[in-house]
Amino acid sequence: MSQRVLTTESGAPVADNQNSASAGAGGPLLLQDQHLLEKLARFNRERIPERVVHARGSGAYGYFEVTDDMTEFTHAHFLGQTGRRTEVFARFSTVADNLGGADAVRDPRGFALKFYTAEGNYDLVGNNTPVFFIKDPLKFPDFIHSQKRDPFTGKQEPDNVWDFWAHSPEATHQVTWLMGDRGIPASYRHMNGYGSHTYQWTNAEGEAFFVKYHFKTNQGVRSLSADQGQETAGKDPNSHQTDLLQAIERGVNPSWTLHVQVMPAADADGYRFNPFDVTKVWPHSDYPLRRVGRLVLDRNPDNVFAEVEQAAFSPNNFVPGIGPSPDKMLQGRLFAYADAHRYRLGVNHTQLAVNAPRATSADNYGRDGLMAANSQGRHDKNYEPNSHAGPAQTGAPLSAALAVQGHTGAHAAPEHTKDDHFFQAGELYRLMSEEEKGRLVANIAGGLSQVSRDDVVEKNLAHFHAADPEYGKRVEEAVRDLRED
Repeated sequence: MSQRVLTTESGAPVADNQNSASAGAGGPLLLQDQHLLEKLARFNRERIPERVVHARGSGAYGYFEVTDDMTEFTHAHFLGQTGRRTEVFARFSTVADNLGGADAVRDPRGFALKFYTAEGNYDLVGNNTPVFFIKDPLKFPDFIHSQKRDPFTGKQEPDNVWDFWAHSPEATHQVTWLMGDRGIPASYRHMNGYGSHTYQWTNAEGEAFFVKYHFKTNQGVRSLSADQGQETAGKDPNSHQTDLLQAIERGVNPSWTLHVQVMPAADADGYRFNPFDVTKVWPHSDYPLRRVGRLVLDRNPDNVFAEVEQAAFSPNNFVPGIGPSPDKMLQGRLFAYADAHRYRLGVNHTQLAVNAPRATSADNYGRDGLMAANSQGRHDKNYEPNSHAGPAQTGAPLSAALAVQGHTGAHAAPEHTKDDHFFQAGELYRLMSEEEKGRLVANIAGGLSQVSRDDVVEKNLAHFHAADPEYGKRVEEAVRDLRED
């Protein structure tokens, strides 16, 4: 096998990659050394801005296979035939920490999927929890600021974390999830994934349904205790990355079974709580799980930066048969995710290999911008309509229209009969075994007891009391004991 020739980025052969050009053997270096300047300049620019949230992540390729006919509810092509397979890229991540953070920490996990369907890419952006801390995107930047490093101390501060939660009672349900046994997954393979938000499916007859996605791990749910998490993070900060990489390399391909809950659109208005509130779950007794198919991951990326760090998931990437719901947090993310990628990666990030459609091709009038690779010929026009047989609209909406009424303005979500912030947190607490309750209380008290302000502590305790009297009493006693020590 002949030796490949090292070249500059313009393709010219490199004569010497060990020694810089200089004015004489011991003299100063020369500005004319194009190879040196190009190499140093590229090195200075190897990093791009990290994600503000979900910075620390791992990814893999695989496929989704339909096992159950869903055509009654959606005309999405990739869900339309039993046995049909669609290539998928998955990215898992922690939420709050920076790119160099540890994997085995108490934090929600991102669960993002890109389906390379024949009708374009469909992105499903969720978490390993079925609910979230807040339900209005206006509060999202403040929430993330409270979880991030304090601008003065440079580290995450319990005062900030619990102060925000004290003034956001809707977070009580997710806090109960996070502080419970599933708050530190043992690996990405051993956790469930959820779409979290409510989405809309539309069938071929135009009937609309609202759905929630549940990806149940076929490896079984496994989690770490607080002590095990600290030990694992100290021994191998990359524990989840290592586990996913090595499992797939060994041929132990992780898989998940997708189920959905399906609500006829007509049920939404009269449901006992707001079905578009991402801080709440739909009881399975009302809307049971329906199996859809299975997700299998069987190939590792060859380059983590190119394929995981540059992967861009946007929940506004829908395909025919799937669309948004009035979920406020989802509505905010329809803009925010795509805009974050335009900032981090540039307006042409969809042309990168990991983000580009695979089972079809993008054909539109987007032109130019940083790193544009979609150069067209002299006969291609960059406007529409035109007389040159350019791409044209189909006239067929992707999903059913959402009915709206009322006046514009900053409105609270419509009230339903059971719209309170605490009852589902209490239900979750009461589902736990005595051992699970004990660990939950200990995890909450461990953080809350570090808060310096009594009023913040009292506000948080009131939330747990409202969820369940026993829950509140046990947390209160545990916090008092820790603060007295």
